[in-house]
Amino acid sequence: WRKDCCSFFVKPISFFFLLVGLDQLTKWLVHHNLPYSLFFSSYPYGGIGILQLPYLEISINHLTNRGAAWGIGERFPIVLLWTRIFLVSGFIWYLRRLSFEKVSWPIWLGFLLLTSGASSNILDFFLYGHVIDMIHIVVGNYDFPTFNIADAIIFLGIVLLLCCKNSSSHTSSPSGM
Repeated sequence: WRKDCCSFFVKPISFFFLLVGLDQLTKWLVHHNLPYSLFFSSYPYGGIGILQLPYLEISINHLTNRGAAWGIGERFPIVLLWTRIFLVSGFIWYLRRLSFEKVSWPIWLGFLLLTSGASSNILDFFLYGHVIDMIHIVVGNYDFPTFNIADAIIFLGIVLLLCCKNSSSHTSSPSGM
């Protein structure tokens, strides 16, 4: 029993630390090696060019975000911090209550991705006083908000959970049928 219990938690915890570590490494590298990017009007926008095609540009830039997505809540950093901590605590509590027998692995993975990305952005608040964003993508004329790996991990977790929700609602049948 003990061996099964330990292996059950070791893999998700290892994956959690791998994701947080990867995000923190990229933020550390950007913070210590790229000057803060001001608004530049042309590629690579004051950063390092990664890819430039006719309708797609990707660059690495050093920007900061004191709020949540798109700077929401930046005037209330302590409220935002406690909201993030509360949400991550809820995700961890929920993950501990889930078991692979009751829930499919994509749902588990979705919550693990959400928890990893949010935890890494919380860690930024304590390390830097803000979140470091660096991935800058322009598609056609649309300039996406700059984001980081933790944001991408959170997005993937949400997409995975929504796909699981949609697939379970299509496969479930009304009771008695």
